[in-house]
Amino acid sequence: MKVGHLSSFDFGSADLDSSIFFETAASRLGSGGRALAYFAVPEGKAHRLVMAVGFDREGRVEVYSTLVHGPFKALTPSFPQLHLFEREIFEQAGLKPEGHPWLKPIRFNTPGAEPGIADYFTVHGSQVHEVAVGPVHAGVIEPGHFRFQCHGERVFHLEIMLGYQHRGLEKRFIGGPDGRSIHYAETLAGDTAIGHGWAYCGAVEALCGVNVPPRAQILRGIMLELERLANHTGDLGAMAGDVAYLPAASFCGRLRGDFLNMSALVCGSRFGRNMLKPGGVNFDLDSALMQELKLRLENASRDVGNAVSLLWETASVTDRFEGTGVVSKQVAEGLGLVGPTARASGVGLDTRRNFSSGPYEGFTLSVSGSGDVYSRAYVRWLEIQKSSELIGGWLNALPAGPVEAECGGLKPDSAAVSLVEGWRGQICHFALTGSDGKLRYYKIVDPSFHNWQALAMALRGGEISDFPLCNKSFNLSYCGRDL
Repeated sequence: MKVGHLSSFDFGSADLDSSIFFETAASRLGSGGRALAYFAVPEGKAHRLVMAVGFDREGRVEVYSTLVHGPFKALTPSFPQLHLFEREIFEQAGLKPEGHPWLKPIRFNTPGAEPGIADYFTVHGSQVHEVAVGPVHAGVIEPGHFRFQCHGERVFHLEIMLGYQHRGLEKRFIGGPDGRSIHYAETLAGDTAIGHGWAYCGAVEALCGVNVPPRAQILRGIMLELERLANHTGDLGAMAGDVAYLPAASFCGRLRGDFLNMSALVCGSRFGRNMLKPGGVNFDLDSALMQELKLRLENASRDVGNAVSLLWETASVTDRFEGTGVVSKQVAEGLGLVGPTARASGVGLDTRRNFSSGPYEGFTLSVSGSGDVYSRAYVRWLEIQKSSELIGGWLNALPAGPVEAECGGLKPDSAAVSLVEGWRGQICHFALTGSDGKLRYYKIVDPSFHNWQALAMALRGGEISDFPLCNKSFNLSYCGRDL
């Protein structure tokens, strides 16, 4: 059934017969649809498969579900974007997607898994060797294991094993919402507190039937774009550091802190925590604070421009960025990539435009299409400029009015899909209520869930020495993907 990405709907109306469910899903995915979420909800001794498909060009979401009692037909062989979703269903619900090429667990070993299913992929040959990195790393970094199959310096295959930070956060939302729910959302991925916080609030607001006041929507937009500015600026500095170009690395590292401090100026937290709540925001801006933000934004944006211009003007940097870690548009579309990663490969997907709402009505898109490290860096620079422009415009035309609306109880036996363009890409929260009006299931898809496989594809045929730079050019979340 067709639904809005910020409106609730009767979940029962999405139910389909099993054969029709898989035919419909295949038809929609084969005609331009993209999987937003795919999961299994327990229903007594059975499970209900639920799939949300987004049609980016039309700004439309469709949701289908079907009841299954055992193994089901795998769609991964035809639609690789589903490979992690189906592996997750297998490990969490014990339902086997028959025909899936490789059901290796993505977060933990599944009880009763087939022998050898958790083994690492190996490339055989007399001169092929393995390089294993992590999960404990030398620097301050989250745990993750990377295993390279190499011939000399040439990488044949990179296997990425995460799951070391699996916290079971989705289950924490069940029975809510309560006082802790928003804090769980803000800490799903610590550098995306506003993105995930907004997605959670959007789901609750849709289930409550509440419209957020215009002023609160703009304030949310300001905080979301400050989050984007801080992280994109930091990423450009990190990429500069990985090619030993210290001027841009040091400047961008400092400027990232300037943007974080702007968030702290508004709500007291450098990461924006406690800014959002269902129905609106906890903090407002007075005229003095707006003027201070404008001044800081103007200064920081000018300094970022000066620092980042050094990257494009320095031959040793561009020579290292260009042609490194290429992810083609075909691969990006096949894997269902999102965010700057997708846009750098020429895929014109941005939730702010494709599913525009609130302060993002009329948003325009930045796309750069060669799919290499240079493109992923340059897309960030385009977005930095756009975010600065958006915040400046909003501060100059902040509407008057309240900053919150009261949220009542959630609609029973209903569901909502909430989409937000976080700085890494599209965030999806899918909320499902029971007959008591409480959350009976909550599904979260962080953009890193879609994009980690892109890092493996970027390394194929490249040099193992390209890995640190490629990894920084994606800068994906470990904990956001592990949940």
